[in-house]
Parts: sequence; C-alpha cells; structure tokens
Amino acid sequence: MTARILIIEDEALVAMELRFVLEDLGHEVIATVADARAARDVARETVIDLALVDIHLQDGPTGIELGRELGQDMGVSVLFMTANPGMVRDGVAGTIGVLTKPSDERAVQTAVDYALRRREGRPVEYAPPELRLFG
Repeated sequence: MTARILIIEDEALVAMELRFVLEDLGHEVIATVADARAARDVARETVIDLALVDIHLQDGPTGIELGRELGQDMGVSVLFMTANPGMVRDGVAGTIGVLTKPSDERAVQTAVDYALRRREGRPVEYAPPELRLFG
C-alpha cells in the first residue's frame, strides 16, 4: 500500500533522511514541516494516512498535543519519533506509539508497516521491538 505520509520534524537532516527512506519504500511524503502550525495547515488541506511526529519542534514541545489532535480529531495514524520517549511514557490519546531516535532504516520501515497495517485493519502479528505501543 502506498501511504500519504506527513513528516513533522524540525531537524532538517533527520527529516530529509526520513523522506528518502519513506520514498524508497514507495510511500508519498506529502510534506515535511518543522512546527505545529505548519502541520495543522497541511492536515487541513490534504488527506494524511500517517504522521511521523517529533515532540520538540521549532515552536517548542508542541508535538504531543499536535499528535493527539491529528489522531483524535483528524483521523490520522500517528507515530511519535523522538529522542525523549519518556515524555510520552503514559501514552497519548489517538496515537499508536513511539519510536526512539535515532532509528535505523529497518526500524522506521517496520514501524511504518505496522502502523499502516493497523490503519487498514489488516492482521498484525506483533509490533516491531523498537516501537513502544500505547495502551
């Protein structure tokens, strides 16, 4: 399945690397944004299947609330990608889980595949070990 993915990441090199990995997997990266306002603008304008959300963005630690909004209010599947996974240790309503950065290409691929299978309601045998699931 080709998915429409939004990358919300304020470190340009990390965002670029994620884009390359996702495009190599055949997905469409609809945008790469660095702050919550830009992410909300994109989410209002287009259909998003999956958002990869960093917690600390250009406008501060806004990723947690943004992830909740995207997941609960807009129906987007959300995976957090952060170097600070403890900030979401109790989970965030409407989101799937957290992948700790830095992550290698295989970890990103398996986490994205897991999230998309869940979104489609397809069977998922197990979550990848690098992905910590919420509730």
